[in-house]
Amino acid sequence: MKFPEFFIQKARETKKESKYVDFKEDSDITSARQWCEIIKDVVAMANSGGGAIVFGVSNYGKPLGVDSSKILEIDTALITDQIAKYTGEQFSDFEFEKIIRHEHMVPTLLINRASYPMIFIKPGTYDIGKGKQDRAFSQGTVYFRHGAKSEPGSTDDIRTFVDRKVAETKKFWISGIRKITKATEGHTVHLLPPDISATLDPSATPIQIVDNPNAPPYRLQTPDDTHPFRQKDLVKNFNEKVKSTRINSYDVQCLKRVYNLPSRPEFCYKPKYSSPQFSEAMVKWMITEYGNNSSFFKDARQKGRIRHKRRKNNISPKNPLLTMSSNQDRRQRTQNQKPNSSIVSPGVANIELL
Repeated sequence: MKFPEFFIQKARETKKESKYVDFKEDSDITSARQWCEIIKDVVAMANSGGGAIVFGVSNYGKPLGVDSSKILEIDTALITDQIAKYTGEQFSDFEFEKIIRHEHMVPTLLINRASYPMIFIKPGTYDIGKGKQDRAFSQGTVYFRHGAKSEPGSTDDIRTFVDRKVAETKKFWISGIRKITKATEGHTVHLLPPDISATLDPSATPIQIVDNPNAPPYRLQTPDDTHPFRQKDLVKNFNEKVKSTRINSYDVQCLKRVYNLPSRPEFCYKPKYSSPQFSEAMVKWMITEYGNNSSFFKDARQKGRIRHKRRKNNISPKNPLLTMSSNQDRRQRTQNQKPNSSIVSPGVANIELL
């Protein structure tokens, strides 16, 4: 996740709060009031183009020297859930960073801009004791940064947001149009996702690799990147993630046999001179299937033994009766072709073989 260097520089150096920087003395978010205030500031900054919230510093940006490590332990998904609770939007374009400020490490929440203004659909109320409540924000409000404060937005705030969005879109379109107008006759236009990487999926869009430094970047991935697990590694990885059951290499062999995994490139890759390799998607698939059916591996073992037995006896699963009949005919023909003969041994009577 990338953030403008401007935000990081401001978080390190600025001496007072601004549109882009907010200081928090509390570094342990535990109360409902603290949560509501954090959510209000995150949403206001995202609506205003992004910013940074610095924890464990005074209102003048001076590090307080307190232990702020607890806030770094907060799962950012929890903040996303809180934002969704009050706005209905799954906004997650933020992350915690350790920033050095006046020779002290201070945890800082870096926030990118929102694609669309987030509106509070629930009031941010919290208990203040003695049966009373206070409110950080009201239902139906859109918050923006006004200097060092997070406040309800105005018409000018909405206009500024729309103008910024239009400018970004125009810049993107013009850059694309410029590339097309510079193309020589005979060129064609292809729409590709922003992140291009190699894949074994046969349905993927083919591309051509060139040595032009101005061409869109292409990130080469080898099978060691896409399928990093050998069979024993696959077993170990699964057993580390799922504690309710244990599997071994035989379970993987049964899965390969029953589900024809070698024909599924998203799961399995077979090098020319070494054993198969498996992908992270394979691990996730196994976990999902086991979660849906606790007998998943037991059933695979049973089906795998049946298929192995059929193959060993040369019985086709499509028409076993026909194959069994063919085997019986073959044995009958062998018996009919045996000639009558006699074995003669000195001093012993002749024995006729039937």
